[in-house]
Amino acid sequence: MTAFTRSTLTAALLAALIPATGLAADRGTALTIYSSTRPGAIPPELLRGNLGGAAIPGYAMVRQQRELQLERGRSGARFSDVAALIDPTTVSFESLTDPAGTRVLAQNFQFDLINSQKLLEKYIDRRISIDQVRGSSTESFAGTLLSTTGGLVLKLDDGSIQTLPHNAGVRLPELPGGLITRPTLVWDLETARAGKHATRVSYQTGGLTWWADYNLTLREGAKANSCALDVAAWVSIVNRSGASYSDAKLKLVAGDVQRVQPPGRVYAAPTAQRAMASEMSAQGFEEKSFFEYHLYTLGRPTTLPDNSTQQLELFPAARAVPCEKTLVYAGAAGLRPHGNPATDRNYGVQGHKKVDVYLGFKNGKEQNMGMPLPAGRIRVAKLDDADGTLEFIGEDSIDHTPRNEQVLVKLGSAFDVVGERRQVNFTVDSSRKTMTEEIEVKLRNQKKETVTVMVKENLYRWTNWSIGSKTHDYRKDDARTVTFPVKVAAGAEAVVRYSVTYTW
Repeated sequence: MTAFTRSTLTAALLAALIPATGLAADRGTALTIYSSTRPGAIPPELLRGNLGGAAIPGYAMVRQQRELQLERGRSGARFSDVAALIDPTTVSFESLTDPAGTRVLAQNFQFDLINSQKLLEKYIDRRISIDQVRGSSTESFAGTLLSTTGGLVLKLDDGSIQTLPHNAGVRLPELPGGLITRPTLVWDLETARAGKHATRVSYQTGGLTWWADYNLTLREGAKANSCALDVAAWVSIVNRSGASYSDAKLKLVAGDVQRVQPPGRVYAAPTAQRAMASEMSAQGFEEKSFFEYHLYTLGRPTTLPDNSTQQLELFPAARAVPCEKTLVYAGAAGLRPHGNPATDRNYGVQGHKKVDVYLGFKNGKEQNMGMPLPAGRIRVAKLDDADGTLEFIGEDSIDHTPRNEQVLVKLGSAFDVVGERRQVNFTVDSSRKTMTEEIEVKLRNQKKETVTVMVKENLYRWTNWSIGSKTHDYRKDDARTVTFPVKVAAGAEAVVRYSVTYTW
């Protein structure tokens, strides 16, 4: 479409638009955002705004207060600048000035937004004018518009048919009805009191979500496996709802809120440009319990432009949080009994050599923490003393974590410590309904210091079991899991052996 065509259509549009009834200044906006994101599952494409038709995993309750001029008796009111992804069934309108005397008779959501294609389609079988530039001159002619598919098809006054590209200079006599520039809520009201009314409108919209990100900096302690963490917490908020929210009061809800979802419901993510903002202020988030969830309220207004991603500090960085590094070898992880005892001697004997590395810390006030942590991704970095740079050493995700609960972060697998698990003996006595298995676990430590490895054994053959002979003491973690703490000297090997008898 040429610049001439765009300016002509825009002029026709602006000349024909009727202002919203009695719309006065915005008195305030409040947003409560709910997230259904899985921790760590947000792709970078969503942040850049070019994810195409992917769904935005979240929604928000929007509450706006405005002043409207209402007439006595039956009148109409229009409310523009609402989100394009609004759920019209959740809209609520109330007069704060005269709630008892103001009644909503009907409401509708108008979303047939203007564009050049829709505008031209309204003129099919109607007369339009064309201004076509040929060299330094402009040729003008008129005709009846027959089609807009693949270009313009006109029937001229002499009966001939003229085809034109879509970028032809079209002039329209007026703006046809039924098209608007912004999504608009329209109410049919019955009002007892004429004059200015303070009104409040609330609705639910898709296209908004939030999640937490935790950035941890690790410092290893003097004692073996001891360490300290600096913990910084941020929330990221994505707005693809089709509306901007200026100076809004912001709340975030953390918890698993039940919500009925229609099958196949998808919110499209527009591909407009992204704005990225980063804010830090003393008036950060205040947390409180709310029903069975947790509510985080920002202590200052914030602006969330449409098609934007904004990052806000969740709480000030916590310094020197005590932590502990743990090495775990689970050579037969994930196996569980089925409906019958697993009497096949080869079941579960294929192990692996990876020894996993975990960081653990307590989310308590005494540990310089103590704020309920929303589910999110945890990234851990460690300072390289050689050049003073932070190097990434692993990441994990956590679920919603209350105060005074333990946080366990899996970083990866150890390079210099390996494990090896094998079955030494196996017998089955079907008449007595017993079977006995002997397991051997070898741990090799190629480090220059002694390490402690937690050998986690899953007793997967049946639910009734008892451990007989053993080389190391163990603790019972649950009905099917035991753990052997094993010290392995530098450059040495340690061997754990135990036998277990299953009965049924």
